[in-house]
Amino acid sequence: MPNAEDPENGPVNSGAAPRGLPLYREWHGRKGTPVLLVHGYSTHRYTWRHWIPVLEENHRVLAVDLKGAGDSPKPRDEGYGPLEQSQLLHRFIVEQNLMDLTLVGHSLGGGIALLTALRLQEEEPSRLGRLVLVAGAAYPQSLPLFIALAARPWLGPLLLKAIPASFVIRAGLRRAYHSPEKITPQQVEAYARPLRTADGRRALSMMARRMVPPNLEELTERYGDLDVPTLLLWGRQDTIVPLRIGQRLQRDLPRSRLEVLEGCGHMPQEELPAESLETFRSFLD
Repeated sequence: MPNAEDPENGPVNSGAAPRGLPLYREWHGRKGTPVLLVHGYSTHRYTWRHWIPVLEENHRVLAVDLKGAGDSPKPRDEGYGPLEQSQLLHRFIVEQNLMDLTLVGHSLGGGIALLTALRLQEEEPSRLGRLVLVAGAAYPQSLPLFIALAARPWLGPLLLKAIPASFVIRAGLRRAYHSPEKITPQQVEAYARPLRTADGRRALSMMARRMVPPNLEELTERYGDLDVPTLLLWGRQDTIVPLRIGQRLQRDLPRSRLEVLEGCGHMPQEELPAESLETFRSFLD
């Protein structure tokens, strides 16, 4: 990853956000409107490695690790659901005083970004300029087997401990990719690293257990109120959050447009980095 930078003062050390907020963050770039990148389940900020070097040329790019992911703290509590994560993300945006923000979320991070956008529009609409959902989770759907197993109390952390972390990650990536031959050892190692600690395994299991908000149907009824330009970016062959979710979002979000990448699964920013980035930059322009 490029060196982290503060938008005002140049290079700084990355780390936990101010006032003890449990979100590890990295700044990239020193000019332009801010872009905040939010990863999905079982990944972290590494997922944006192909996008950041290009985006930082014209934007202040901020990549975060959600609570319990990557290098963020992994407290032994139950506050790992999308609602709790979106509250942390909202607080982070306010503390960083981000304005005219492009908020980007992938998969579970897309659902968290969507909830954050709803709160920003309600409380401080000038902070949010654009929303991008990359294969974003948004409606009730069946969970993939590896997430359903990780969500089982006691069993989930035990399975994650018994099975080598690299095997778990590689299996998940193979499900997420349309062309699994594109998966690299470096990628597997980057995502396996946090799972080699007890706190990392517990956090991943707790994120799976709390993945579906108890009031999800109520939340989906509010999507139509979101008055912000929105890009929906999907892989045609996504089997984790299928294209029908993106199509439904396009119907429900009044200022949205859906872009579909052929020959792509659940992770466009990694499987087709150039094509997905071109689509994203076209939306920004």
